Amino acid sequence: MTTPIQSSAALIASLNAANSSVGKTTTTSSTASIQNQFLTMLTAQLQNQDPTNPMDNAQITSQMAQLSTVDGVNQLNTTLQALTDSMQTASAASLIGHGVLVSGSTLNLSSSQATGGVTLTQPATSLSVTIKNAAGATVQTLQLGAQTAAGVVPFTWNGSTTSGTTAPDGSYTFTAQAVSSGTTSTPATLAYGTVNAVTPGTNGATVTVGNLGGFALSAVQQVL
Repeated sequence: MTTPIQSSAALIASLNAANSSVGKTTTTSSTASIQNQFLTMLTAQLQNQDPTNPMDNAQITSQMAQLSTVDGVNQLNTTLQALTDSMQTASAASLIGHGVLVSGSTLNLSSSQATGGVTLTQPATSLSVTIKNAAGATVQTLQLGAQTAAGVVPFTWNGSTTSGTTAPDGSYTFTAQAVSSGTTSTPATLAYGTVNAVTPGTNGATVTVGNLGGFALSAVQQVL
């Protein structure tokens, strides 16, 4: 049979488990519920205890101390989460006005200048980028050469075409192709844009990158 002290201890264990997720609303709600259950059960135990075999004061004091400690840790976690969110928002705000690379395949040619990027998961013996116009026709293929390390590879395009002319300013798309150890792959592409707004949120700050839309701060692959 489960003793009163064991029942209270089980609630303390549940409280610790609920407190494992930092700064979550559901955790705070669960913690408050378990605290109320603990206090209700402890009160009932004290009111209905056997006078000839009273509860051990040391155990009651110990459990109350644990409850207080866990509650304090939960409040500390909530404060730390709020501080982390604030720091993330401040970090994101510092990007306003800066150019960044995020997931995308758009090239915006302006004054015969466009920037993009490619993410390599491994070194490549050769890397190329194929640029297409709105009609889907290839206008240029850039040879970026061998890449000795994995990571983000930024590139620029001056608007030159395969026919030797200059492409008009506007929106283009591009794909990438990498060759490594004789195997051809299509790496992920990155679009370039300027951060013009930051929006705080419950899941972290969101940065608005020009016409590309909103992205989580963690989605920013490189600041240029």
